Amino acid sequence: MEKAGISMIHVDIMDGHFVPNFTMGTPITESIRRITNVKLDHHLMIEDPDTYAPVFIKAGADSVSVHYEVCRNLDRTLHMIQDHGAKAGVVINPATRAMLLDEVLDIIDFVLVMSVNPGYGGQKFIPNSLNKVRELVRRRDERGLDFAIEIDGGVGPENIAEVARAGVDWVVAGSSVFRSPDPAQAVRDMEQAAREALSLKV
Repeated sequence: MEKAGISMIHVDIMDGHFVPNFTMGTPITESIRRITNVKLDHHLMIEDPDTYAPVFIKAGADSVSVHYEVCRNLDRTLHMIQDHGAKAGVVINPATRAMLLDEVLDIIDFVLVMSVNPGYGGQKFIPNSLNKVRELVRRRDERGLDFAIEIDGGVGPENIAEVARAGVDWVVAGSSVFRSPDPAQAVRDMEQAAREALSLKV
């Protein structure tokens, strides 16, 4: 991935409660941190982000995103992540409306739009997620904010151009990269398709 020129590695953390799957803990983050200087973007699909966000930041996470759907005191959680030295993001599931983030858009560093239901890789892209991306772009422009927009789930060569044109800044690609015979080339091909899409006059 470093040879392909990526700027971040997206790390999915699942607790088996908020989503029906269980994945890596802090030892994995510490191991990855020891072998790369690439930014580590941690997506906490867990019920208790207030307890575990600082733990993952200490282990090496550069950015941490938490789900709108589980944070009872979202403003406080976001500030806590930033106070621990990481960039703070909010994640919204496919059934969550982007407008619900209005009160924290001036706090966050990024929004992660889930374009599949969280918990498993290899799912089919949900097209309506791009309407949420466009709405977030509009709200960002209207208010003069500078948060990044990230998308995660079902993004691959067949839809990367449309994703780029919608206004996404950061693309998470799992299956389309790591199930490819040549993951580094898959990254380069998608980056090129995104650049070409943005250069087209429509």
